Amino acid sequence: MRKLFAEFFGTYWLVFGGCGSALIACSNNTDGMNGIGYVGVSLAFGLTVLTMAYAVGHISGGHFNPAVSFGLWASGRFSAKELAPYIVAQCVGGLAAAGTLVAICSGKAGFAIDNTKPGAFASNGFGAFSPDGYSMQSAFMAEFILTFFFLIVILGATDKFANGKFAGVAIGLALTLIHLISIPITNTSVNPARSLSQAVFVQGEALSQVWLFWAAPILGAVVAGLVYKNLLQDHSEA
Repeated sequence: MRKLFAEFFGTYWLVFGGCGSALIACSNNTDGMNGIGYVGVSLAFGLTVLTMAYAVGHISGGHFNPAVSFGLWASGRFSAKELAPYIVAQCVGGLAAAGTLVAICSGKAGFAIDNTKPGAFASNGFGAFSPDGYSMQSAFMAEFILTFFFLIVILGATDKFANGKFAGVAIGLALTLIHLISIPITNTSVNPARSLSQAVFVQGEALSQVWLFWAAPILGAVVAGLVYKNLLQDHSEA
């Protein structure tokens, strides 16, 4: 249960901090102050993972993402019997964070979730619901490739031969870079729990398109796990 609570809190923080920055601070012009923009949102997502990696990573492994759990399983570092409980804890954490954001944002006059617009409530999408109009094929390719390399970074940074003290930094910066690349394409997922949490509250096309943001990241993560295990990992004794 300690592991599952760690995954719940880690995923909650990721969605609350990352999506919250996009919803609340991205384009805020209150009192003449500019919003944080894409760069700020990218940093926010990276910082959520970096901080929670050190806060609870030693308890659960710091997945906070179903795709990461699948990738670690494919690489032989995670038990299949733990996949379902971890994914449930991650999804519940994401949904709880999204619900909190609805409650906070509802305190501002005029707040409403317009599910006819791309990126509504920080949701992910493709085609007409891509922030910059990218097709389903482009979205799938981006999510697959970016999750693939995210897992390569995770597996390499946490390898028994790596300097584990800096793993959280490498992983957090990798997620920042991923967002810098792909916010215009899909609003960046690489995390099925993060996508589901927003889509549930947006409904409409965001919910009908959420399948891609499960399929592409999980497939990319599994391929990365197999590639790292069979092509990159040093199987000699430490």
